[in-house]
Amino acid sequence: MAKKYHLFEVFGIELEYMLVGNLDFKVKPIVDELLTLKNGSLTDDIENGNIAWSNELVAHVVELKTNGPTRDLDTLANAFHKNVLEINALLSTLNASLLPTAAHPLMNPLTDTQLWKHSYSEVYALYNRIFNCKGHGWSNVQSTHINLPFFDDSEFEKLHAAIRIILPLIPGLCASSPILEGKNTGYKDTRLEYYKTNQKEISEMTGLVIPEQVFTKKDYYTTIFEPINKAIKPHDIDNILDHHFLNSRGAIARFDRNAIEIRLVDIQECPQADIAICVFIIEVVKLLVNNQTASLQAQKSWTVEALFSILNPSIKEGEKHIVYNLEYLNLFEIEQACTVQDIWKQLYKLVKINIHETHHQAIETIISKGTLATRILHAIGNDFSESNIKKVYKQLANCLQENKVFTS
Repeated sequence: MAKKYHLFEVFGIELEYMLVGNLDFKVKPIVDELLTLKNGSLTDDIENGNIAWSNELVAHVVELKTNGPTRDLDTLANAFHKNVLEINALLSTLNASLLPTAAHPLMNPLTDTQLWKHSYSEVYALYNRIFNCKGHGWSNVQSTHINLPFFDDSEFEKLHAAIRIILPLIPGLCASSPILEGKNTGYKDTRLEYYKTNQKEISEMTGLVIPEQVFTKKDYYTTIFEPINKAIKPHDIDNILDHHFLNSRGAIARFDRNAIEIRLVDIQECPQADIAICVFIIEVVKLLVNNQTASLQAQKSWTVEALFSILNPSIKEGEKHIVYNLEYLNLFEIEQACTVQDIWKQLYKLVKINIHETHHQAIETIISKGTLATRILHAIGNDFSESNIKKVYKQLANCLQENKVFTS
């Protein structure tokens, strides 16, 4: 049984990166070779001090994560960056390197996807059989996950209520996937646009991305897990899949480890930006949990549909989406219609005092210059030639190597 922690006592952060060839810029399905180089033999999980490395569904994505729960967020950016440098040094012998952002801008998932063939491969094979994982929503998605603990039903209630409220705003802070197959998709957060529908064959798994109004473990099982288990049963005759694994909402309750995992965050250009965003989101969740701007009852009253009506256009427009719902804005002490960017500016004013100064520059760049998606499109200009896209994304790869925020 996993140790239980109280609200905000510890944190878990996961960052996903794709591997690309240094010469052709194509995704490289060689995570097994990377893990073998590091470990001496193939393993799917490597503990590297306070950071662990592991494989993902597809063979070109590696996940870096805190090696167990951590109490210290303020040194994490450097810890992740140290591991990025080590991985890039190993990959240089294979003429490859890590590429940040939530989607490869030129990948063709139909021809470039290779599923992980080693441990858990039977799980991935079953997923592929049900959903066909050769699509952007499966094989061209890199995200950041934030895990927040709760001790009991009382803490779960507060945490789940607060997280549900903040989910619609996340694309306006974190979107980093505006280009697919060499084209401006029209969505700042194309990863989430695919996320909404890539499990449409079994709609119970994702729902409307925003989790339902459930605030106890018992209600969560009845409302979310039981319909998922029932829907998957005809496809999973050997009982391979676990409902914790199958729940694909934008925030998922992990009762196996007493945590809620936020999954709507696109990965950024460097750990400095990723961890700053995580710290910012966590401080805003704390603000809500402590009822500083809205009561628990007010937070719990929001339906899936009402929250989704704010999330959905934010996926497209990112920080530029204008929110007119005054009842929602009142949750953050805002009294007139404004953009998602303005909401984040207001939230930053409220929580900045609790955020270590090492994170200020990254957050202030994002809320003043826009999401990484906006900055990428600004750098691309009107030139969507392959050579110009590669040029801009190589600058992003340099940001990852140097742990610097992209400001174009």
